[in-house]
Amino acid sequence: MSSVTQAPVTVPGAQGHTDGAGAFVPVQTRSERFHSFDPDAFEAPTGREVNWKHTPIDRLQPLFADETGRHGVIEVDITAPESLVQERLAHDAAPRGEVFRPEDLPSAIAWKQETEAPLLRIPAGAEYSEPIMVNLRGTGGLAHAHVVIEAEPNSHATVVFRHTGSAHHAQNLEIIVRDGAHLTVVSVQEWDDDAVHAASHQARVERDATLRHIVVSFGGGVVRVNPSVELAGTGSRGELYGLSYSDAGQHLESQVYLHHKGAETVGDVLYKGALQGSAARSVWIGDVLIGPDAVGTDSYEANRNLVLTDGARAESIPNLEIQTGDIRGAGHASATGRFDDEQLFYLQARGISEDEARRLVVLGFLAEIIQKIGIAEIESELYSAVEEELARVVAR
Repeated sequence: MSSVTQAPVTVPGAQGHTDGAGAFVPVQTRSERFHSFDPDAFEAPTGREVNWKHTPIDRLQPLFADETGRHGVIEVDITAPESLVQERLAHDAAPRGEVFRPEDLPSAIAWKQETEAPLLRIPAGAEYSEPIMVNLRGTGGLAHAHVVIEAEPNSHATVVFRHTGSAHHAQNLEIIVRDGAHLTVVSVQEWDDDAVHAASHQARVERDATLRHIVVSFGGGVVRVNPSVELAGTGSRGELYGLSYSDAGQHLESQVYLHHKGAETVGDVLYKGALQGSAARSVWIGDVLIGPDAVGTDSYEANRNLVLTDGARAESIPNLEIQTGDIRGAGHASATGRFDDEQLFYLQARGISEDEARRLVVLGFLAEIIQKIGIAEIESELYSAVEEELARVVAR
């Protein structure tokens, strides 16, 4: 299939570089990032690359090895309507590869290793009132996966991925939202403390279609979920939301890319995170590109972080690139801080204890993202998870 032709390995950015005389300038713009379906086109990350410099490379080492015969450590259970089409796609079977382009070594290995990628296709015009639940439980070891979701024209559905257990997991998620479709994809990471999860989610949204993409990361030692969404069709809409709660020793990361390509597109990006405990860390990098043909674009991205204890650190880097002057509006914002003393004072002045006041502030801060999920059972579980995390702060 022509859409999966491998990119040449000589493109700048594919190989390592130095800062010495004569070295080329590394690619900084997300739209120009190197991609290839061949793992051999990528060198193992060193931590100096622009897309890896905020990631604990040493903890991801198992995901950089292109080894076979080590699969089958992720147990999969899918609950879905009977009309959902489930198939397996070889490397050259459409629509696999229609959208996805590996941008790093783990995603290229996952593409190669997954010889028969699962396809979840929502039929044209179908409206699912209940979510499609994909439960993935790690049983240890190394696993690579490539999954394709296709929402056919004018369909409406929600797909939820829930990750539990333990694994070193490299995951590709390819999302195609056809004309007039409305798709919500929720990825919840509730891994055990020793799990490592590096995911690349790439999506294209066509004419008058909407994608709501939500990332929720609570568990896992290192979790790196990077969504990339192209608003290709006129009138398409992308809503990218994220929630993370990083505890002692956890690294939770998302590098978000929203590309406004078609005219009259709308983008809304909002990620929120809370951090507590020694060496708790979160990383958020947001890139928005408004292309030369994206006239009438309305786009905004923001990241907010609440640091609850000493020793925690949040890194937040918003980027905005505009290639046309004919837009409705575009902006970005980032804020990281501790509790608002005025909020605490207000609550304590009304007889609320300090611990309870802190609990209410954190719940109120994170509730904005939790409520966007729209699935009562999951929302309730996430509120409970936040309560458990806050109890650890009080216990300290």
